[in-house]
Amino acid sequence: MSTSANANFSANLNRLRDAAAAFWNDRSTKERKQLLIIGSVILAALIYLLLIDPALSGRAQLRKSLPELRQKAAEIQQLSRDAVALAANPAPPPPVITKESMEASLAARGLKPQSVVVTDEVIRLQLTSASFAALIGWLDEVQKTMRLSVIDTTITALTASDMVNATLTLRQQKSGTRSE
Repeated sequence: MSTSANANFSANLNRLRDAAAAFWNDRSTKERKQLLIIGSVILAALIYLLLIDPALSGRAQLRKSLPELRQKAAEIQQLSRDAVALAANPAPPPPVITKESMEASLAARGLKPQSVVVTDEVIRLQLTSASFAALIGWLDEVQKTMRLSVIDTTITALTASDMVNATLTLRQQKSGTRSE
């Protein structure tokens, strides 16, 4: 602040102090006591409303939510223990895929492959006039049970509803990886 601003502030403060002193001196002793009591009650009410009440209501709210928070903490700890246990146990190795197991899996879904070629971890299938819904259901099943994923596919819709010609190339995931 500049010196003139300080001087104005001091002058205003002095005028205010003089006005308050004049007001106070004009009051009788009884009025002064009443003003002190009223001022004390107002100050106590402000302290209660601004400091004590928020602390008490916040404490009550925390006390009310504490059991729920403890339950959530227990659930998180259990999930953490479960995750550690799952990480410690490696995934079981995927089943060995053979041409016969692939044909049996397809037949269980009502699909008859034109050809099935199994080499190492790669499977090539050709289906003609197959149900698209059955094919999608079979793919979902082998993804979960045999850990197969689609590498390449060509699907051609036929004129009949829900019928397709499909050529699929699938790969079995290695035993160290998890599907899902």
